[in-house]
Amino acid sequence: MGLNVYAGTLTRYYANNWKCAVQQWAEAHGYTFRKIDTNGEQVTDEGIDPVGVQQALEVWRDEVLEALASPEEPPLAPWPENNEAPYYTDKPDWDAFGAMLLVAACHLCDEPVPPTVEKDWDYPQHPLIDRLARDENQQWSLFRGVGLWLPLPDSFLVRGPLPTGDVAMIGTVAGLRAELEQLNEMAWQASEETILGWSETEGYPADGTLGPDGKLLEQEMEEHTRYDTQSLAKFSFSVFWQAARFAEEKMTPVLLDF
Repeated sequence: MGLNVYAGTLTRYYANNWKCAVQQWAEAHGYTFRKIDTNGEQVTDEGIDPVGVQQALEVWRDEVLEALASPEEPPLAPWPENNEAPYYTDKPDWDAFGAMLLVAACHLCDEPVPPTVEKDWDYPQHPLIDRLARDENQQWSLFRGVGLWLPLPDSFLVRGPLPTGDVAMIGTVAGLRAELEQLNEMAWQASEETILGWSETEGYPADGTLGPDGKLLEQEMEEHTRYDTQSLAKFSFSVFWQAARFAEEKMTPVLLDF
């Protein structure tokens, strides 16, 4: 399954009232799009009650905020849940996400960044990424398997229940933003204008040229099986940066969809 980043209300997400970047592109160009879940089943909004979804998510939200509240501090403000608010989404996919983690890991471990990564590479098995993922003393949510960041003002990680009932690591938008700022400072020192442009100028190579046999021309083959690490990392970074900025402005969660 591919990787999408979504920033918006959880109601819209779980009510399936949103369109991923590929779906938006397909519809804009007249193609049919079918969203498939991890079991190979087509995802539709048929039979989904948005009102019921919102009510269930508000109960989950309030229980999470109550569990996170400190007796010495004011209650945590609940973020708004509804099925109409705008959302942000884009698709870095796993190769670019892994490249972003690799750049971060190399800088954190004071190691050189490899110039390229292979297509469909198994990034969790890279020694540096694996080391940081296993290190419970480091608090980078991006390395700790977090797939949901809540719009809360403090930076922390907690293991708790997701809206689906599964238990996983949960982070905060403030923490995600801090990690992204640290990565930018370590690796690129880029302005926000530059970062925003990376989602258009960096990333995967353009489609190649097919020869008479229907295969990529030999001179383009390597370009489509090995990717520039920095370019992929910048593309993914831009997507996450925009999602975190949107979530801060609209007070919404950020989550990974795959």
